Amino acid sequence: MRQVLLLNATFEPLTTLNLHRAVVLVIREKADVVHRDGRGAVLRSASCTMEVPSVIRLRRYIRIPYRSRIPLTRAALMRRDDYRCAYCGQRAETIDHVLPRSRGGLHTWENCVASCMPCNHRKADRLLEEIGWTLRVAPVVPRGVHWRLIGAQSDGDPQWAPYLALQAA
Repeated sequence: MRQVLLLNATFEPLTTLNLHRAVVLVIREKADVVHRDGRGAVLRSASCTMEVPSVIRLRRYIRIPYRSRIPLTRAALMRRDDYRCAYCGQRAETIDHVLPRSRGGLHTWENCVASCMPCNHRKADRLLEEIGWTLRVAPVVPRGVHWRLIGAQSDGDPQWAPYLALQAA
């Protein structure tokens, strides 16, 4: 599914959206198109024609609440790990606890990783040392206001670069 970069009214990057959600925001006049898709793709309906957006900006400013700790959700964890298995690097579908909950492991950012089904089943409720595995990357708590944009630099449209560079500064 094609992704669209969503900017706040101040041109600050907020997150990425799927194309359908972005088009709904533009049609309902909640957002304006800042950049169109570089390939010139067009969406057509019975009543209107619209170029596919690459970057949209909200018309009203949205205040981002400060959170001292980002809540752990499945979607957030998958985004943090870029939908890659922490053990083999394949596409991840499940969440695995590095220290299994049956052995006292907690459901925290530092103990949870994205995992593919085969690795999750092979590991089961064993420790990494017991099976001789290592993690590709140590699990950490995402930091910063724009943690939802992890991976956008490499995966996104080149038109996103100026906005993501502002966020990194």
